[in-house]
Amino acid sequence: MPHAPLPFALETERLTLQLWEEADAEGYRRLVVERLRDHAERTGGLEQHVDEPMSLDEALADIRGARESAPARGIHLLTLHPRGSDEFLGYCGLVIGRSTIDEPELAYELLRSAHGRGYATEAAAAVVEAARATGRQRLWATVGSWNAPSFRVLDKLGFRRDRTAIEKEAGEIVWTVLDLA
Repeated sequence: MPHAPLPFALETERLTLQLWEEADAEGYRRLVVERLRDHAERTGGLEQHVDEPMSLDEALADIRGARESAPARGIHLLTLHPRGSDEFLGYCGLVIGRSTIDEPELAYELLRSAHGRGYATEAAAAVVEAARATGRQRLWATVGSWNAPSFRVLDKLGFRRDRTAIEKEAGEIVWTVLDLA
């Protein structure tokens, strides 16, 4: 069933959510470094080159690819910035992920410096409302079982736990669902 596309920009009381810009590349690189460090800390493993997981050119290529593919898919990730600022905080949006285009996944990831301020909940609530406006009936979110802060965000939005799966790379993943209708 075709759905209206997710908007390329949203605003909340404190945030601007917008399609990726090349100026977001350095913030995106920092986010990837933090993700790899967190994974290494959780698993006790040592990640090689954790401080340089990608070059600026690779980050720019990812951003260009995301911008180019967004119109055709109709779902995408939006970067988060404080209103009136170009400071990169992270991203939030809809992805196919482990689900489908008709019932996509809500995804969000913020820099550590943006944690604990309610930005993830605020941005995700805006994306959920925008998803509802596209005509979708259901959203999913998959979360590592260790990620208590993400569960708090999803609980505030009304997601409920559906099932658990074990994945080789990710470990225990909890599937959560939100009925939009």
